[in-house]
Amino acid sequence: MISSEKLLLLLPDAFGESNLSINPRQSGKVRDGYSLPGGQRLLVTTDRLSAFDRILACVPYKGQVLNQLAAWWFSQTADIISNHVLSIPDPNALIAQEARPFPVEVIVRGYITGVTSTALWYRYALGERTIYGYHLPEGLRKNQVLPTPIITPTTKGGLTGHDERLTCAEVVSTGYLDADTWDQLMAAALLTFSRGQEIAQKAGLILVDTKYEFGQSPDGRVLLIDEVHTPDSSRFWKADSYADCFANDEEPENFDKEFVRLEYAKFGYRGDGTPPEMPTRLWVAASQRYIAIFEMLTGQPFMPGEYPVEPRLAAALRTAGVLV
Repeated sequence: MISSEKLLLLLPDAFGESNLSINPRQSGKVRDGYSLPGGQRLLVTTDRLSAFDRILACVPYKGQVLNQLAAWWFSQTADIISNHVLSIPDPNALIAQEARPFPVEVIVRGYITGVTSTALWYRYALGERTIYGYHLPEGLRKNQVLPTPIITPTTKGGLTGHDERLTCAEVVSTGYLDADTWDQLMAAALLTFSRGQEIAQKAGLILVDTKYEFGQSPDGRVLLIDEVHTPDSSRFWKADSYADCFANDEEPENFDKEFVRLEYAKFGYRGDGTPPEMPTRLWVAASQRYIAIFEMLTGQPFMPGEYPVEPRLAAALRTAGVLV
């Protein structure tokens, strides 16, 4: 494990954005995207950490973990559904098949939990019992396993700039997707989630819930895109302590960025208004958390890339023929 002292020194050099000589750059919450010739796309994963639909900080090695862990998961699930990966030229970069993203995020939940406004437990705690079109019984407790995983779709951004909740029926009835495509996405999402739970269990973790994004390639194929089962897109709990934590009404030991959300929630912040300033120790702990889950899931040691990232990235892309 990389020491707290080293991570603290790296905080000022965390990879906040890429500035490659490829135009135009399209920046999302975490990734910078560049169109390449031949229907390809370069995706650069930065160290930006987002929650509550906004960027909160930059965390050393977070981008490398996300990029390499997603690539690992893409290979573990390729027999279920094709994905957009073509190559990994640098620890922070992925060259992908260009795909048109579908306008719906497919969230699969195996437990009732969460503190954000779209989370099952947050809505349930407000008194709602029909959530995302599912009727939930009285008496559920936070962090309780659901009888079977459920799909709770959301829009991407929506009119407010935040993800807006949908029911599965509304995805089709409101025209986001046709019925056949939506059925295909739901089936792929549930199978991929099941595979993720199996692999996580072997690593001593519980895959609690996750977000999938899908797109369509120019030849019409449906592809799994963006990322898969990372600490950004998924919630993981430590398996061997879950039962005791649940019995004692304690929060499960988590191995994702939920602990960042929980820290903000302690200050009463759930995404509205200006976020409070947080101590640097939180971002050091976040970096260590990302590295730990990479090693647990993959069974491989994390090999930290050189900082600053930009010169190393540019050199790797020149070697790959992406930059001249």
